[in-house]
Amino acid sequence: MAEISEAPTSSDPPNTKSEEEHFDPKTMRKTKPGLKRLFLTLTVFISFLIALPFLLKSIEIYRAPLPFEDIDLLSTEMEKNHLLFPCQFQVVFVNFDDITAVNELGLLIDSHMQKLTSENSPPCGACGNNVTVAVTIDSNSNCIHSESGNGDSKWQCGMLNGFDKVNDHDEDFDEYLESVLDSKNRKVYTVVVMNRKQEDVRIVVGKYRHAWIVGNDSVEKAVEKMAEIFIKVFVNGGKEEGSIRGEFMPVGADGKVVLSFSLLNSDPHDWVYDWDFKELDEILLAPVVDALRPVADISVESQVLYHTPKSSYSYWDDTQGSYIFSTKDLPFFVNSNEWHLDTSTAAGGRSKVLHFVLYVPSAKECPLKLQLPNGEISMTNGFISPMWGGIIVWNPPACVENFQMQHLSRHKISSEDLKMISEVFMGQLRQLFGLKSESLYVGGFATSVLLTSDKGFAEWELDVLSRHHTCFNLLQCGTTLGSLSRLVQSLPRMIIMDEIGKQVKYSLEAAKLSLGNVSLGYSDASAVSSRKARALAEDAFYHPSMMSVSYYSFEHCFAVYSPFFLPVSLHVLLAVMREWKRYRVENRKYLAWKVKVKVE
Repeated sequence: MAEISEAPTSSDPPNTKSEEEHFDPKTMRKTKPGLKRLFLTLTVFISFLIALPFLLKSIEIYRAPLPFEDIDLLSTEMEKNHLLFPCQFQVVFVNFDDITAVNELGLLIDSHMQKLTSENSPPCGACGNNVTVAVTIDSNSNCIHSESGNGDSKWQCGMLNGFDKVNDHDEDFDEYLESVLDSKNRKVYTVVVMNRKQEDVRIVVGKYRHAWIVGNDSVEKAVEKMAEIFIKVFVNGGKEEGSIRGEFMPVGADGKVVLSFSLLNSDPHDWVYDWDFKELDEILLAPVVDALRPVADISVESQVLYHTPKSSYSYWDDTQGSYIFSTKDLPFFVNSNEWHLDTSTAAGGRSKVLHFVLYVPSAKECPLKLQLPNGEISMTNGFISPMWGGIIVWNPPACVENFQMQHLSRHKISSEDLKMISEVFMGQLRQLFGLKSESLYVGGFATSVLLTSDKGFAEWELDVLSRHHTCFNLLQCGTTLGSLSRLVQSLPRMIIMDEIGKQVKYSLEAAKLSLGNVSLGYSDASAVSSRKARALAEDAFYHPSMMSVSYYSFEHCFAVYSPFFLPVSLHVLLAVMREWKRYRVENRKYLAWKVKVKVE
Protein backbone atom coordinates (compact mmCIF):
# COMPACT_ATOMS: atom_id res chain seq x y z
CA MET A 1 0.00 0.00 0.00
CA ALA A 2 1.43 3.39 -0.96
CA GLU A 3 2.26 5.79 1.83
CA ILE A 4 0.02 8.88 1.92
CA SER A 5 1.67 11.78 3.65
CA GLU A 6 0.51 15.26 4.37
CA ALA A 7 1.58 17.74 1.65
CA PRO A 8 3.46 20.87 2.67
CA THR A 9 1.37 24.02 2.89
CA SER A 10 1.81 26.99 0.59
CA SER A 11 3.05 29.08 3.48
CA ASP A 12 6.18 26.95 3.87
CA PRO A 13 9.25 28.79 2.72
CA PRO A 14 11.11 27.40 -0.26
CA ASN A 15 13.92 25.02 0.49
CA THR A 16 17.32 26.50 0.24
CA LYS A 17 20.38 24.78 -1.01
CA SER A 18 21.86 24.59 2.49
CA GLU A 19 18.80 22.81 3.80
CA GLU A 20 19.02 20.23 1.06
CA GLU A 21 22.60 19.57 1.95
CA HIS A 22 21.76 18.88 5.64
CA PHE A 23 18.74 16.62 4.87
CA ASP A 24 19.39 12.88 5.53
CA PRO A 25 16.63 10.72 3.96
CA LYS A 26 17.58 7.75 6.16
CA THR A 27 16.86 9.54 9.44
CA MET A 28 14.54 12.36 8.37
CA ARG A 29 11.44 12.99 6.38
CA LYS A 30 9.75 16.25 5.46
CA THR A 31 6.15 15.02 5.50
CA LYS A 32 4.07 13.71 8.39
CA PRO A 33 3.45 9.90 8.18
CA GLY A 34 -0.11 8.82 7.30
CA LEU A 35 -2.47 6.82 9.57
CA LYS A 36 -4.48 4.94 6.96
CA ARG A 37 -2.47 1.69 7.03
CA LEU A 38 -2.33 1.71 10.83
CA PHE A 39 -6.05 2.41 11.03
CA LEU A 40 -6.92 -0.47 8.71
CA THR A 41 -4.78 -2.99 10.56
CA LEU A 42 -6.14 -1.84 13.94
CA THR A 43 -9.68 -2.14 12.59
CA VAL A 44 -9.11 -5.75 11.58
CA PHE A 45 -7.46 -6.52 14.94
CA ILE A 46 -10.26 -4.90 16.95
CA SER A 47 -12.86 -6.82 14.95
CA PHE A 48 -11.11 -10.03 16.01
CA LEU A 49 -11.16 -8.90 19.64
CA ILE A 50 -14.88 -8.11 19.41
CA ALA A 51 -15.58 -11.54 17.90
CA LEU A 52 -13.62 -13.36 20.63
CA PRO A 53 -16.42 -13.21 23.29
CA PHE A 54 -18.90 -14.55 20.75
CA LEU A 55 -16.54 -17.44 20.02
CA LEU A 56 -16.14 -18.22 23.72
CA LYS A 57 -19.91 -17.98 24.17
CA SER A 58 -20.47 -20.44 21.33
CA ILE A 59 -18.30 -23.07 23.03
CA GLU A 60 -19.49 -22.28 26.57
CA ILE A 61 -20.64 -25.22 28.75
CA TYR A 62 -23.78 -24.70 30.86
CA ARG A 63 -23.24 -25.58 34.51
CA ALA A 64 -25.99 -25.27 37.07
CA PRO A 65 -24.62 -24.18 40.46
CA LEU A 66 -24.14 -26.99 42.98
CA PRO A 67 -23.87 -26.55 46.78
CA PHE A 68 -20.36 -27.95 47.09
CA GLU A 69 -19.92 -26.82 50.70
CA ASP A 70 -23.12 -28.53 51.87
CA ILE A 71 -22.12 -31.69 50.02
CA ASP A 72 -18.70 -31.73 51.67
CA LEU A 73 -20.26 -31.18 55.10
CA LEU A 74 -22.68 -34.09 54.67
CA SER A 75 -20.02 -36.40 53.26
CA THR A 76 -17.56 -35.58 56.04
CA GLU A 77 -20.18 -35.97 58.76
CA MET A 78 -21.30 -39.38 57.50
CA GLU A 79 -17.72 -40.62 57.14
CA LYS A 80 -16.52 -39.54 60.58
CA ASN A 81 -19.59 -39.81 62.81
CA HIS A 82 -21.92 -42.75 63.40
CA LEU A 83 -25.61 -41.99 63.62
CA LEU A 84 -26.88 -42.69 67.12
CA PHE A 85 -30.61 -42.80 67.80
CA PRO A 86 -32.14 -41.76 71.13
CA CYS A 87 -33.63 -44.83 72.83
CA GLN A 88 -36.07 -45.03 75.72
CA PHE A 89 -36.00 -48.12 77.93
CA GLN A 90 -38.39 -49.04 80.69
CA VAL A 91 -37.95 -51.75 83.33
CA VAL A 92 -40.78 -53.02 85.53
CA PHE A 93 -40.10 -55.21 88.59
CA VAL A 94 -43.24 -57.05 89.68
CA ASN A 95 -43.52 -58.63 93.15
CA PHE A 96 -40.08 -57.46 94.33
CA ASP A 97 -40.93 -56.16 97.80
CA ASP A 98 -37.31 -55.65 98.91
CA ILE A 99 -36.42 -53.07 96.21
CA THR A 100 -36.85 -49.38 96.99
CA ALA A 101 -33.82 -47.58 95.46
CA VAL A 102 -35.18 -47.27 91.93
CA ASN A 103 -32.82 -44.48 90.83
CA GLU A 104 -29.73 -46.46 91.83
CA LEU A 105 -31.19 -49.50 90.07
CA GLY A 106 -31.63 -47.45 86.90
CA LEU A 107 -27.98 -46.39 87.05
CA LEU A 108 -26.95 -50.03 87.52
CA ILE A 109 -28.92 -51.11 84.44
CA ASP A 110 -27.43 -48.27 82.41
CA SER A 111 -23.95 -49.29 83.56
CA HIS A 112 -24.47 -52.87 82.37
CA MET A 113 -25.75 -51.62 79.01
CA GLN A 114 -22.70 -49.39 78.61
CA LYS A 115 -20.45 -52.40 79.26
CA LEU A 116 -22.17 -54.34 76.49
CA THR A 117 -21.94 -51.34 74.18
CA SER A 118 -18.28 -50.62 74.93
CA GLU A 119 -17.21 -54.12 73.89
CA ASN A 120 -17.20 -52.77 70.34
CA SER A 121 -17.55 -49.26 69.03
CA PRO A 122 -21.25 -48.33 68.76
CA PRO A 123 -22.44 -49.41 65.32
CA CYS A 124 -24.28 -47.02 63.08
CA GLY A 125 -27.94 -47.13 64.04
CA ALA A 126 -27.34 -48.00 67.69
CA CYS A 127 -28.10 -45.87 70.72
CA GLY A 128 -24.64 -45.39 72.24
CA ASN A 129 -24.90 -43.16 75.30
CA ASN A 130 -28.11 -41.53 74.08
CA VAL A 131 -30.42 -43.65 76.27
CA THR A 132 -32.84 -43.10 79.12
CA VAL A 133 -33.79 -45.85 81.57
CA ALA A 134 -36.98 -45.66 83.62
CA VAL A 135 -37.52 -48.11 86.49
CA THR A 136 -40.82 -49.01 88.17
CA ILE A 137 -41.35 -51.19 91.25
CA ASP A 138 -44.79 -52.81 91.18
CA SER A 139 -45.34 -54.85 94.32
CA ASN A 140 -48.11 -55.46 96.79
CA SER A 141 -46.74 -52.84 99.15
CA ASN A 142 -45.00 -50.34 96.87
CA CYS A 143 -45.48 -48.51 93.58
CA ILE A 144 -42.32 -46.52 92.96
CA HIS A 145 -41.22 -44.77 89.75
CA SER A 146 -37.75 -43.47 89.00
CA GLU A 147 -37.14 -39.81 88.28
CA SER A 148 -36.13 -40.46 84.67
CA GLY A 149 -39.50 -41.92 83.74
CA ASN A 150 -41.70 -40.30 81.12
CA GLY A 151 -45.10 -39.35 82.44
CA ASP A 152 -46.94 -40.46 79.30
CA SER A 153 -45.39 -43.93 79.25
CA LYS A 154 -45.16 -44.71 82.96
CA TRP A 155 -46.20 -48.16 84.03
CA GLN A 156 -49.49 -48.22 85.90
CA CYS A 157 -49.08 -50.42 88.95
CA GLY A 158 -51.44 -53.34 89.43
CA MET A 159 -51.91 -54.08 85.73
CA LEU A 160 -50.79 -57.70 86.09
CA ASN A 161 -52.87 -58.55 89.14
CA GLY A 162 -54.91 -61.65 88.44
CA PHE A 163 -53.28 -62.37 85.06
CA ASP A 164 -52.23 -66.05 85.13
CA LYS A 165 -51.50 -66.70 81.44
CA VAL A 166 -47.85 -65.75 81.56
CA ASN A 167 -46.20 -69.11 80.93
CA ASP A 168 -48.94 -70.98 79.10
CA HIS A 169 -50.18 -68.40 76.61
CA ASP A 170 -47.32 -66.23 75.36
CA GLU A 171 -49.36 -64.79 72.51
CA ASP A 172 -52.18 -63.71 74.80
CA PHE A 173 -49.80 -62.15 77.32
CA ASP A 174 -47.96 -60.37 74.52
CA GLU A 175 -51.19 -58.86 73.23
CA TYR A 176 -52.20 -57.88 76.76
CA LEU A 177 -48.90 -56.08 77.37
CA GLU A 178 -49.28 -54.25 74.07
CA SER A 179 -52.78 -53.09 75.03
CA VAL A 180 -51.34 -51.75 78.28
CA LEU A 181 -48.07 -50.25 77.01
CA ASP A 182 -49.12 -49.11 73.51
CA SER A 183 -45.50 -49.42 72.36
CA LYS A 184 -46.41 -48.96 68.68
CA ASN A 185 -47.18 -45.31 69.36
CA ARG A 186 -44.95 -44.52 72.34
CA LYS A 187 -41.75 -46.10 70.93
CA VAL A 188 -40.59 -47.30 74.37
CA TYR A 189 -38.82 -50.64 74.87
CA THR A 190 -40.02 -52.39 78.02
CA VAL A 191 -38.83 -55.43 79.97
CA VAL A 192 -41.13 -56.77 82.68
CA VAL A 193 -39.48 -58.90 85.39
CA MET A 194 -41.97 -61.02 87.35
CA ASN A 195 -40.80 -62.70 90.53
CA ARG A 196 -42.46 -66.11 90.66
CA LYS A 197 -41.57 -69.34 92.38
CA GLN A 198 -40.62 -71.73 89.60
CA GLU A 199 -37.55 -73.77 88.82
CA ASP A 200 -36.51 -72.27 85.50
CA VAL A 201 -36.22 -68.63 84.55
CA ARG A 202 -38.04 -68.04 81.28
CA ILE A 203 -37.37 -65.12 78.93
CA VAL A 204 -39.72 -64.22 76.09
CA VAL A 205 -39.31 -61.38 73.58
CA GLY A 206 -42.66 -60.35 72.15
CA LYS A 207 -43.49 -59.27 68.64
CA TYR A 208 -43.92 -55.64 69.67
CA ARG A 209 -41.43 -53.64 71.76
CA HIS A 210 -41.45 -55.50 75.04
CA ALA A 211 -40.15 -58.66 76.69
CA TRP A 212 -40.72 -60.39 80.00
CA ILE A 213 -38.67 -62.46 82.41
CA VAL A 214 -40.53 -64.90 84.64
CA GLY A 215 -38.96 -66.87 87.49
CA ASN A 216 -37.30 -66.75 90.87
CA ASP A 217 -34.22 -64.76 89.92
CA SER A 218 -32.04 -62.34 91.84
CA VAL A 219 -32.02 -58.66 91.00
CA GLU A 220 -28.37 -58.74 89.88
CA LYS A 221 -28.96 -61.58 87.42
CA ALA A 222 -32.17 -60.00 86.19
CA VAL A 223 -30.31 -56.75 85.50
CA GLU A 224 -27.69 -58.58 83.42
CA LYS A 225 -30.36 -60.37 81.39
CA MET A 226 -32.48 -57.29 80.71
CA ALA A 227 -29.40 -55.26 79.71
CA GLU A 228 -28.57 -57.99 77.21
CA ILE A 229 -32.12 -57.90 75.87
CA PHE A 230 -32.01 -54.13 75.45
CA ILE A 231 -28.63 -53.98 73.68
CA LYS A 232 -28.24 -57.31 71.90
CA VAL A 233 -31.86 -57.83 70.86
CA PHE A 234 -33.80 -54.56 70.73
CA VAL A 235 -30.88 -52.41 69.50
CA ASN A 236 -28.70 -54.81 67.47
CA GLY A 237 -31.44 -57.18 66.34
CA GLY A 238 -29.70 -60.27 67.71
CA LYS A 239 -26.74 -59.81 65.36
CA GLU A 240 -23.15 -59.84 66.54
CA GLU A 241 -21.51 -57.84 63.74
CA GLY A 242 -20.47 -54.42 64.81
CA SER A 243 -21.04 -52.02 61.95
CA ILE A 244 -23.49 -51.44 59.17
CA ARG A 245 -20.73 -50.08 56.92
CA GLY A 246 -19.57 -53.51 55.81
CA GLU A 247 -23.03 -54.90 55.32
CA PHE A 248 -24.86 -55.38 52.06
CA MET A 249 -28.43 -54.14 51.90
CA PRO A 250 -30.84 -56.00 49.59
CA VAL A 251 -32.45 -52.73 48.48
CA GLY A 252 -31.85 -51.05 45.13
CA ALA A 253 -30.23 -47.67 44.73
CA ASP A 254 -33.65 -46.22 43.92
CA GLY A 255 -35.10 -47.65 47.15
CA LYS A 256 -37.08 -50.36 45.35
CA VAL A 257 -37.11 -54.14 45.71
CA VAL A 258 -38.74 -56.63 43.35
CA LEU A 259 -39.64 -60.00 44.87
CA SER A 260 -39.62 -62.40 41.94
CA PHE A 261 -41.17 -65.81 42.67
CA SER A 262 -40.56 -68.61 40.19
CA LEU A 263 -41.92 -72.16 40.10
CA LEU A 264 -39.52 -74.36 38.13
CA ASN A 265 -40.62 -77.70 36.69
CA SER A 266 -37.40 -79.52 35.98
CA ASP A 267 -38.86 -82.01 33.49
CA PRO A 268 -42.49 -81.50 32.43
CA HIS A 269 -42.49 -84.95 30.80
CA ASP A 270 -42.70 -86.42 34.30
CA TRP A 271 -45.16 -84.00 35.92
CA VAL A 272 -46.21 -80.39 35.76
CA TYR A 273 -47.04 -78.42 38.89
CA ASP A 274 -48.75 -75.07 39.23
CA TRP A 275 -49.55 -72.91 42.24
CA ASP A 276 -52.15 -70.45 43.41
CA PHE A 277 -49.88 -67.46 43.70
CA LYS A 278 -52.75 -65.23 44.78
CA GLU A 279 -53.09 -67.35 47.91
CA LEU A 280 -49.34 -67.10 48.52
CA ASP A 281 -49.59 -63.35 48.10
CA GLU A 282 -52.35 -63.11 50.68
CA ILE A 283 -50.59 -65.39 53.18
CA LEU A 284 -47.06 -64.07 52.95
CA LEU A 285 -46.49 -61.10 50.71
CA ALA A 286 -49.20 -58.54 51.46
CA PRO A 287 -48.31 -58.18 55.18
CA VAL A 288 -44.58 -58.13 54.37
CA VAL A 289 -44.91 -55.41 51.75
CA ASP A 290 -46.87 -53.26 54.18
CA ALA A 291 -44.47 -53.89 57.09
CA LEU A 292 -41.33 -53.08 55.07
CA ARG A 293 -42.78 -49.98 53.43
CA PRO A 294 -40.54 -47.53 55.37
CA VAL A 295 -37.46 -49.51 54.35
CA ALA A 296 -38.19 -50.19 50.68
CA ASP A 297 -40.80 -49.84 47.98
CA ILE A 298 -41.58 -53.51 47.31
CA SER A 299 -43.32 -54.98 44.28
CA VAL A 300 -44.10 -58.64 43.61
CA GLU A 301 -44.17 -60.77 40.47
CA SER A 302 -44.37 -64.48 39.70
CA GLN A 303 -43.83 -66.93 36.86
CA VAL A 304 -43.89 -70.67 36.09
CA LEU A 305 -41.06 -72.13 34.00
CA TYR A 306 -40.57 -75.53 32.39
CA HIS A 307 -37.55 -77.57 31.29
CA THR A 308 -35.32 -76.13 34.01
CA PRO A 309 -32.81 -78.79 35.12
CA LYS A 310 -30.23 -77.92 37.74
CA SER A 311 -26.51 -77.74 36.96
CA SER A 312 -25.16 -79.77 39.88
CA TYR A 313 -25.26 -83.55 40.25
CA SER A 314 -26.88 -85.63 42.97
CA TYR A 315 -26.33 -89.21 44.12
CA TRP A 316 -28.55 -91.88 45.63
CA ASP A 317 -28.24 -92.60 49.34
CA ASP A 318 -29.77 -95.87 50.54
CA THR A 319 -29.73 -94.73 54.16
CA GLN A 320 -31.81 -91.65 53.46
CA GLY A 321 -33.79 -93.29 50.68
CA SER A 322 -33.39 -90.24 48.46
CA TYR A 323 -31.07 -88.40 46.15
CA ILE A 324 -28.60 -86.16 47.96
CA PHE A 325 -26.93 -82.91 46.99
CA SER A 326 -24.49 -81.38 49.45
CA THR A 327 -23.64 -77.80 50.36
CA LYS A 328 -20.46 -77.90 48.28
CA ASP A 329 -22.67 -78.30 45.19
CA LEU A 330 -24.78 -75.22 45.96
CA PRO A 331 -22.68 -72.78 43.86
CA PHE A 332 -23.47 -74.95 40.82
CA PHE A 333 -27.13 -75.59 41.57
CA VAL A 334 -28.50 -72.59 39.67
CA ASN A 335 -28.51 -73.26 35.93
CA SER A 336 -28.17 -69.79 34.48
CA ASN A 337 -28.40 -71.13 30.92
CA GLU A 338 -31.80 -72.75 31.41
CA TRP A 339 -33.31 -70.72 34.24
CA HIS A 340 -34.59 -67.55 32.62
CA LEU A 341 -35.38 -65.74 35.84
CA ASP A 342 -34.47 -62.15 34.94
CA THR A 343 -37.67 -61.38 33.07
CA SER A 344 -38.61 -58.42 35.23
CA THR A 345 -38.61 -54.93 33.75
CA ALA A 346 -36.60 -53.85 36.81
CA ALA A 347 -33.80 -56.34 36.08
CA GLY A 348 -31.98 -53.85 33.86
CA GLY A 349 -32.48 -50.85 36.13
CA ARG A 350 -31.22 -49.86 39.55
CA SER A 351 -33.97 -51.69 41.45
CA LYS A 352 -32.93 -54.77 43.39
CA VAL A 353 -34.45 -58.09 42.30
CA LEU A 354 -34.61 -60.87 44.90
CA HIS A 355 -35.37 -64.27 43.40
CA PHE A 356 -37.32 -66.89 45.31
CA VAL A 357 -37.30 -70.19 43.44
CA LEU A 358 -39.40 -73.27 44.14
CA TYR A 359 -37.64 -76.12 42.34
CA VAL A 360 -39.62 -79.28 41.48
CA PRO A 361 -37.12 -82.06 40.62
CA SER A 362 -37.68 -84.60 37.88
CA ALA A 363 -38.62 -88.22 38.52
CA LYS A 364 -35.02 -89.28 37.88
CA GLU A 365 -33.81 -87.45 41.01
CA CYS A 366 -36.85 -87.43 43.24
CA PRO A 367 -36.94 -87.18 46.21
CA LEU A 368 -34.04 -84.71 46.30
CA LYS A 369 -32.71 -83.57 49.68
CA LEU A 370 -30.03 -81.14 50.87
CA GLN A 371 -27.33 -82.54 53.14
CA LEU A 372 -25.75 -80.11 55.59
CA PRO A 373 -21.99 -80.07 56.37
CA ASN A 374 -22.62 -82.00 59.61
CA GLY A 375 -24.21 -84.85 57.64
CA GLU A 376 -27.80 -84.10 58.64
CA ILE A 377 -30.61 -83.45 56.20
CA SER A 378 -31.89 -79.89 55.98
CA MET A 379 -35.30 -79.42 57.56
CA THR A 380 -36.29 -76.71 55.07
CA ASN A 381 -34.56 -78.33 52.07
CA GLY A 382 -33.57 -74.87 50.89
CA PHE A 383 -30.74 -72.36 50.93
CA ILE A 384 -30.10 -68.69 50.25
CA SER A 385 -27.59 -66.78 48.16
CA PRO A 386 -26.87 -63.35 49.68
CA MET A 387 -28.03 -60.43 47.53
CA TRP A 388 -29.58 -62.89 45.03
CA GLY A 389 -32.40 -64.74 46.78
CA GLY A 390 -33.38 -68.19 48.00
CA ILE A 391 -34.17 -71.64 46.61
CA ILE A 392 -36.43 -74.37 47.98
CA VAL A 393 -36.40 -77.91 46.62
CA TRP A 394 -39.95 -79.23 46.87
CA ASN A 395 -40.43 -82.95 46.40
CA PRO A 396 -43.96 -83.59 45.10
CA PRO A 397 -46.12 -86.41 46.51
CA ALA A 398 -45.75 -88.21 43.16
CA CYS A 399 -42.18 -89.12 44.19
CA VAL A 400 -43.43 -92.03 46.28
CA GLU A 401 -45.95 -93.11 43.68
CA ASN A 402 -45.58 -94.57 40.22
CA PHE A 403 -44.63 -91.50 38.26
CA GLN A 404 -45.52 -93.18 34.96
CA MET A 405 -49.16 -92.98 35.95
CA GLN A 406 -48.78 -89.23 36.35
CA HIS A 407 -47.37 -88.79 32.86
CA LEU A 408 -48.20 -85.37 31.37
CA SER A 409 -50.79 -84.66 34.05
CA ARG A 410 -51.04 -81.24 35.67
CA HIS A 411 -51.07 -80.82 39.42
CA LYS A 412 -51.58 -77.95 41.79
CA ILE A 413 -49.67 -77.44 45.00
CA SER A 414 -52.04 -77.86 47.94
CA SER A 415 -52.79 -75.06 50.39
CA GLU A 416 -51.05 -76.95 53.21
CA ASP A 417 -47.85 -77.34 51.20
CA LEU A 418 -48.09 -73.75 50.02
CA LYS A 419 -48.31 -72.54 53.61
CA MET A 420 -45.20 -74.51 54.57
CA ILE A 421 -43.39 -73.14 51.52
CA SER A 422 -44.38 -69.60 52.44
CA GLU A 423 -42.92 -70.05 55.94
CA VAL A 424 -39.59 -71.14 54.47
CA PHE A 425 -39.63 -68.23 52.02
CA MET A 426 -40.28 -65.89 54.95
CA GLY A 427 -37.27 -67.28 56.82
CA GLN A 428 -35.11 -66.77 53.73
CA LEU A 429 -36.36 -63.20 53.32
CA ARG A 430 -35.50 -62.47 56.95
CA GLN A 431 -32.00 -63.85 56.44
CA LEU A 432 -31.52 -61.75 53.31
CA PHE A 433 -32.35 -58.68 55.39
CA GLY A 434 -29.82 -59.71 58.02
CA LEU A 435 -32.18 -61.10 60.68
CA LYS A 436 -32.35 -64.51 62.29
CA SER A 437 -34.71 -67.13 60.92
CA GLU A 438 -34.96 -69.18 64.12
CA SER A 439 -37.19 -68.31 67.08
CA LEU A 440 -34.46 -68.46 69.74
CA TYR A 441 -31.76 -66.03 70.76
CA VAL A 442 -28.85 -67.56 72.64
CA GLY A 443 -27.16 -64.81 74.61
CA GLY A 444 -24.32 -64.68 77.05
CA PHE A 445 -26.57 -64.83 80.11
CA ALA A 446 -29.69 -66.67 78.97
CA THR A 447 -31.66 -68.02 76.01
CA SER A 448 -34.68 -66.01 74.93
CA VAL A 449 -37.77 -67.13 73.04
CA LEU A 450 -38.61 -64.83 70.12
CA LEU A 451 -42.28 -64.68 69.22
CA THR A 452 -43.05 -64.55 65.51
CA SER A 453 -45.35 -62.02 63.95
CA ASP A 454 -48.02 -62.67 61.35
CA LYS A 455 -46.37 -60.11 59.08
CA GLY A 456 -42.99 -61.83 59.35
CA PHE A 457 -41.19 -59.07 61.26
CA ALA A 458 -41.65 -57.96 64.85
CA GLU A 459 -41.95 -54.26 65.62
CA TRP A 460 -38.52 -54.14 67.25
CA GLU A 461 -37.04 -55.91 64.20
CA LEU A 462 -38.59 -53.30 61.92
CA ASP A 463 -37.00 -50.63 64.13
CA VAL A 464 -33.61 -52.31 63.69
CA LEU A 465 -34.04 -52.47 59.91
CA SER A 466 -35.18 -48.84 59.75
CA ARG A 467 -32.23 -47.61 61.80
CA HIS A 468 -29.67 -49.65 59.88
CA HIS A 469 -31.10 -48.75 56.49
CA THR A 470 -31.14 -45.10 57.49
CA CYS A 471 -27.43 -45.28 58.24
CA PHE A 472 -26.67 -47.19 55.06
CA ASN A 473 -28.73 -44.86 52.86
CA LEU A 474 -27.26 -41.68 54.35
CA LEU A 475 -23.75 -43.08 54.05
CA GLN A 476 -24.33 -43.97 50.40
CA CYS A 477 -25.95 -40.59 49.80
CA GLY A 478 -22.95 -38.75 51.23
CA THR A 479 -20.52 -40.93 49.26
CA THR A 480 -22.41 -40.47 45.98
CA LEU A 481 -22.80 -36.71 46.35
CA GLY A 482 -19.15 -36.42 47.38
CA SER A 483 -18.07 -38.34 44.27
CA LEU A 484 -20.31 -36.13 42.13
CA SER A 485 -18.82 -33.00 43.67
CA ARG A 486 -15.25 -34.12 43.03
CA LEU A 487 -16.10 -35.21 39.50
CA VAL A 488 -17.76 -31.91 38.59
CA GLN A 489 -14.93 -29.83 40.02
CA SER A 490 -12.29 -31.91 38.22
CA LEU A 491 -14.00 -31.46 34.82
CA PRO A 492 -14.68 -27.74 34.24
CA ARG A 493 -16.33 -28.46 30.89
CA MET A 494 -18.86 -30.97 32.22
CA ILE A 495 -22.47 -30.06 31.46
CA ILE A 496 -24.57 -29.63 34.62
CA MET A 497 -28.27 -29.36 33.82
CA ASP A 498 -30.78 -27.59 36.05
CA GLU A 499 -32.44 -30.92 36.74
CA ILE A 500 -29.20 -32.24 38.25
CA GLY A 501 -28.93 -29.17 40.46
CA LYS A 502 -32.50 -29.69 41.68
CA GLN A 503 -31.89 -33.36 42.39
CA VAL A 504 -28.79 -32.53 44.42
CA LYS A 505 -30.68 -29.83 46.29
CA TYR A 506 -33.63 -32.09 47.11
CA SER A 507 -31.27 -34.91 48.08
CA LEU A 508 -29.53 -32.67 50.61
CA GLU A 509 -32.89 -31.50 51.96
CA ALA A 510 -34.08 -35.09 52.38
CA ALA A 511 -30.79 -36.02 54.08
CA LYS A 512 -31.12 -33.10 56.51
CA LEU A 513 -34.73 -34.10 57.22
CA SER A 514 -33.61 -37.66 57.89
CA LEU A 515 -30.89 -36.45 60.27
CA GLY A 516 -33.49 -34.35 62.07
CA ASN A 517 -35.76 -37.39 62.45
CA VAL A 518 -32.78 -39.38 63.75
CA SER A 519 -32.20 -36.84 66.51
CA LEU A 520 -35.88 -37.13 67.47
CA GLY A 521 -35.84 -40.94 67.41
CA TYR A 522 -38.31 -41.37 64.52
CA SER A 523 -36.82 -44.46 62.87
CA ASP A 524 -39.61 -44.96 60.29
CA ALA A 525 -39.62 -41.35 59.11
CA SER A 526 -35.82 -41.21 59.01
CA ALA A 527 -35.72 -44.39 56.88
CA VAL A 528 -38.20 -42.93 54.36
CA SER A 529 -36.29 -39.64 54.08
CA SER A 530 -32.90 -41.36 53.80
CA ARG A 531 -34.22 -43.63 51.05
CA LYS A 532 -35.40 -40.57 49.12
CA ALA A 533 -32.06 -38.81 49.67
CA ARG A 534 -30.09 -41.76 48.34
CA ALA A 535 -32.38 -42.23 45.32
CA LEU A 536 -32.08 -38.55 44.34
CA ALA A 537 -28.30 -38.64 44.76
CA GLU A 538 -28.07 -41.70 42.51
CA ASP A 539 -30.37 -40.06 39.93
CA ALA A 540 -28.12 -36.99 39.85
CA PHE A 541 -24.92 -39.00 39.54
CA TYR A 542 -26.25 -41.21 36.73
CA HIS A 543 -28.17 -38.50 34.88
CA PRO A 544 -28.25 -39.19 31.10
CA SER A 545 -26.94 -35.72 30.24
CA MET A 546 -23.77 -36.44 32.21
CA MET A 547 -23.21 -39.91 30.84
CA SER A 548 -23.82 -39.24 27.13
CA VAL A 549 -21.05 -36.68 26.47
CA SER A 550 -17.30 -37.22 26.36
CA TYR A 551 -15.71 -34.44 28.39
CA TYR A 552 -12.36 -32.88 27.58
CA SER A 553 -10.05 -30.28 29.06
CA PHE A 554 -9.60 -26.69 27.92
CA GLU A 555 -6.24 -27.62 26.38
CA HIS A 556 -8.03 -30.10 24.14
CA CYS A 557 -10.57 -27.44 23.16
CA PHE A 558 -7.71 -25.05 22.29
CA ALA A 559 -6.05 -27.73 20.18
CA VAL A 560 -9.29 -28.27 18.25
CA TYR A 561 -10.02 -24.60 17.45
CA SER A 562 -6.47 -23.25 17.07
CA PRO A 563 -5.94 -24.60 13.49
CA PHE A 564 -8.92 -22.52 12.38
CA PHE A 565 -8.22 -19.20 14.12
CA LEU A 566 -4.57 -19.15 15.18
CA PRO A 567 -2.96 -18.64 11.71
CA VAL A 568 -5.20 -15.70 10.80
CA SER A 569 -5.02 -14.20 14.28
CA LEU A 570 -1.24 -14.47 14.29
CA HIS A 571 -0.92 -12.68 10.94
CA VAL A 572 -3.27 -9.90 12.05
CA LEU A 573 -1.36 -9.44 15.30
CA LEU A 574 1.99 -9.34 13.48
CA ALA A 575 0.60 -6.82 10.97
CA VAL A 576 -0.56 -4.53 13.78
CA MET A 577 2.81 -4.73 15.49
CA ARG A 578 4.66 -4.09 12.22
CA GLU A 579 2.49 -1.12 11.28
CA TRP A 580 2.74 0.37 14.74
CA LYS A 581 6.52 0.01 14.66
CA ARG A 582 6.70 1.54 11.16
CA TYR A 583 4.51 4.45 12.19
CA ARG A 584 6.70 5.22 15.21
CA VAL A 585 9.88 5.11 13.08
CA GLU A 586 8.45 7.39 10.39
CA ASN A 587 7.07 9.76 12.98
CA ARG A 588 10.49 10.04 14.64
CA LYS A 589 11.99 10.90 11.23
CA TYR A 590 9.46 13.66 10.75
CA LEU A 591 10.06 15.05 14.25
CA ALA A 592 13.81 14.98 13.64
CA TRP A 593 13.36 17.06 10.48
CA LYS A 594 11.16 19.56 12.32
CA VAL A 595 13.77 19.98 15.03
CA LYS A 596 16.49 20.44 12.40
CA VAL A 597 14.54 23.16 10.66
CA LYS A 598 13.88 25.09 13.88
CA VAL A 599 17.52 24.98 14.91
CA GLU A 600 18.71 26.40 11.61
